[in-house]
Amino acid sequence: MKSVIPSLLACSIFFAACKKEKTEPIFNDKNLAPLSVEFDNIVGGTNLYLNNTTYTNASGEDYTISLVQYYVSNFRVYKADGTSYTIPQNDSYFLVKESDPDTRFARLKVPEGDYTRLVFILGVDSLRSTLDVDQRTGVLDPSGGMDDGMYWGWNSGYIFFKFEGMSDVAPADGSGQHKFRYHIGGFGGYNAPTINNIREISIDLTAAGEAKVRKDRSSNIHLMVDIGKVLSGQNTISIATHPSVMFSDFSVHIADNLAGMFTHDHTEN
Repeated sequence: MKSVIPSLLACSIFFAACKKEKTEPIFNDKNLAPLSVEFDNIVGGTNLYLNNTTYTNASGEDYTISLVQYYVSNFRVYKADGTSYTIPQNDSYFLVKESDPDTRFARLKVPEGDYTRLVFILGVDSLRSTLDVDQRTGVLDPSGGMDDGMYWGWNSGYIFFKFEGMSDVAPADGSGQHKFRYHIGGFGGYNAPTINNIREISIDLTAAGEAKVRKDRSSNIHLMVDIGKVLSGQNTISIATHPSVMFSDFSVHIADNLAGMFTHDHTEN
């Protein structure tokens, strides 16, 4: 009889484990629904136009914009009761380029439900930044990133946000052009222990429309991204004083401005 009791106990544990495993939700492409996040770049209350429109910052400096590119990643969605779903990391990195309208949408897949909050980061997290190169593919491929100008080969790190243009208050370069350049990166890793320019963005969807995600339709969260806040946000940035900001302590002030660029305009369900 003594040998039977352990056997029965083992069977009970086995079946209990099997029962528990069946009750855990398993998400895959068959039971996920489409959700996109649209990044619509503007300056103030007007559309952003490259090269041919003059804008004015809070310092009273006129400028035109020639390039805007940035990484968004690590998306999560939340329901009103606080439950959340995190998009798998391999499907959670996007490079938005103003010059390429096709890149303005981050196309995700999430469980059906009504979502009241969206969270993502502006930049590339430290874990992914330090993975082996063969695990950084697609928009994170360093060779591709260098083609897009979004990877510092000399510093082995991603440029999270790249913003360039022309302004008469910027010093003339060798060709006589008055260019300004803001290349913001730094994930607080071993290469830059004092600089961490990753910014988490949290968007409340309740005021302008929850995302009601269903398999039989496409939901789109439409965000306005005010690029003007790079210079005229939480911190006022003068192009004349800081015409070129890259891997320096001052970049933190611009990164803080970047966090305030995103607002929820509406949701299409």
